[in-house]
Amino acid sequence: MLRRLIFPVILGLAGCGVLIALGSWQVQRQLWKNDILAGIEAGIAADPVALPPEGQGEIYLPVAVSGQLTGDYLRVLVSRKQIGPGHRIIAVLETDGRRVLADLGFIRDGAKLPEISGQHSFAANLHRPSEVDAYTPAPDRAANLWFARDVAAMAVELKTEATFVVARETVVPGIEAMPLDTSGIPNDHLQYAVTWFLLATVWAGMTGLLIWRISQRRS
Repeated sequence: MLRRLIFPVILGLAGCGVLIALGSWQVQRQLWKNDILAGIEAGIAADPVALPPEGQGEIYLPVAVSGQLTGDYLRVLVSRKQIGPGHRIIAVLETDGRRVLADLGFIRDGAKLPEISGQHSFAANLHRPSEVDAYTPAPDRAANLWFARDVAAMAVELKTEATFVVARETVVPGIEAMPLDTSGIPNDHLQYAVTWFLLATVWAGMTGLLIWRISQRRS
């Protein structure tokens, strides 16, 4: 009888060992990801620096910008939890002889758009959003409506350089700032770890059931 139990015991121990190892690895990945996100959050909230030249500067770099909103803008369709549909307002900011794209924030669908012009100084973060894929509709230029933030195409449309900043604070009253944070960065390692540990529990239970059935059959 002991010989008949050797294989299921080995199989059960090996399976549980592999699944527990995978769960432990995901826990380590979770801790690593938490450190990364904490670093990004600290970087986002750091003191602003001067806007770097086009194509330079790390993503999320905090910058201080000052200049003239020209009145040129694009609307990007978005939806916010517990608020509903609306638009991001991407405006042209002229600063130090440059024309850059400024994400001023959110306005509800149907709300009156305030005047987007005048001299403004505000803190922002450098960003390079990547939201366009094969399923993104082409912009409705007649309605000045876009369905994703496509920095390169928006820069061509508004005749700016491909420098994109996201306001950290309200710039134009009536447009709510949507500052950068880490909420959009996936961090599912804890869920994966729980899944692997649950599978290890199930594997151990099934192994125990198999051993019990072999013992009963032998009896």
